[in-house]
Amino acid sequence: MRPIQTAAPVAAPAYDPYDADRPLMLRCGCGADHAPQAHAAASLEAEALGRSFMEAALVKALFPQDSVRRAFLKGVGRRTAMAAIGSVLPLASLQAMAEEKKPLEKKDLKIGFIPITCASPLIMADPLGFYRQQGLTVQLMKTAGWALIRDKIMNREVDATHFLSPMPLAISMGLGSAAQPMNVATIQNINGQAIVLANKHKGNRDPKNWKGFKFAIPFDYSIHNFLLRYYLAENGINPDTDVQLRVTPPAEMVANLRAGNIDGFLGPDPFNQRAVFEEVGFIHILSREIWDGHPCCAFGVPTSFIESNPNTFAALYRSVLTAAAMAHKAENRELIAKVIAPAQYLNQPEAVLMQVLTGKFADGLGNVRTVPDRADFDPVPWQSMAVWMLTQMKRWGYLKGDVNYKQVAEKVFLITDAKKYMKELGQPVPDGAYKKFKVMGKEFDAAKADDYLKSFSISKA
Repeated sequence: MRPIQTAAPVAAPAYDPYDADRPLMLRCGCGADHAPQAHAAASLEAEALGRSFMEAALVKALFPQDSVRRAFLKGVGRRTAMAAIGSVLPLASLQAMAEEKKPLEKKDLKIGFIPITCASPLIMADPLGFYRQQGLTVQLMKTAGWALIRDKIMNREVDATHFLSPMPLAISMGLGSAAQPMNVATIQNINGQAIVLANKHKGNRDPKNWKGFKFAIPFDYSIHNFLLRYYLAENGINPDTDVQLRVTPPAEMVANLRAGNIDGFLGPDPFNQRAVFEEVGFIHILSREIWDGHPCCAFGVPTSFIESNPNTFAALYRSVLTAAAMAHKAENRELIAKVIAPAQYLNQPEAVLMQVLTGKFADGLGNVRTVPDRADFDPVPWQSMAVWMLTQMKRWGYLKGDVNYKQVAEKVFLITDAKKYMKELGQPVPDGAYKKFKVMGKEFDAAKADDYLKSFSISKA
């Protein structure tokens, strides 16, 4: 960037209000010899120059290595990069946060993640510099499967982590592991999953005919498990007796489909699209067709981390919310695909990620579909979503006995904190905590959770 050149200051002539040879003018409140209107125009010009300088400085701060900065700007285009970063890092907000920021208790952090598009916000916050902007040095720890993610966060091998959104609920209640209080700071993504079937089943699209099928799911305490069970049960298939559900790491789903070990899976992207890309499967339905706007993954931390590191937690919150706001905007999706594609992150072809994130994709059935909200990023941890997950845990026998749904939801899903930091960042803040939604046409009201649970004909509850 060329340096801004300024002329040497010139002293203004003294103003004599009694000088009859000079035109009458109102003296500016700043004391200089010009009209107030001229001062306003000059101030706007100076502000614009200052903003340009600070934005350029911001880009340099986000990408301190010249070679990395040049490669990034060349790869995505200067205008695209600046527009994307500028849209979620307004100068005024940065200045306000810089003035108010409190000392961080811990600056060097390790964050676990599974290499799937659900984790886009917490992944992209690294190469785009959102963690650094908050004074954090983050090491992203790529992890193979969800049981390992659980173990790493419980053993404090990582400070924060990418979760399946039901996992912090389960861990907090001691389901599938020792009890340890966990919190959901944000929902990482909504939608973005699919039911994929092997190509040999193209003529067998009716789920009522799927008895004997073998399906892969990523984890017991996953939205994938609960949505697949819901979908099967609504079509008269008992997920515990009529089919087999196999816990399989996401990265192994396509290989198992190719080998014939499974008939299909309800899994995360990019592996749904990867099955189509490798011509071994097709997209039967998107998860949004079961529940449009459903949560999938979350960003979470142990409760003890928040208590010991409140300022660091706030900085983490701001970083991930900023990334989520950027990811939510459709015009940024191509940039994000480029950012998260490299080997240290998702290690996936950009073409596959582009189809997932833009929503223009081949479905493996000979169609090119356009579904802009196939995957989206809404960080609000609605407590009604947590209550729905708890009803499904109880429905299928994971959770036994009486449970105070709202008490658990409000303890684990930090919607009040999310609203606080969204407001601080100038992002739209939603009302309430228990919004209603529909799953396969049936409305869920968290205030009537027990009635909802009793309404199912296929259930263990």
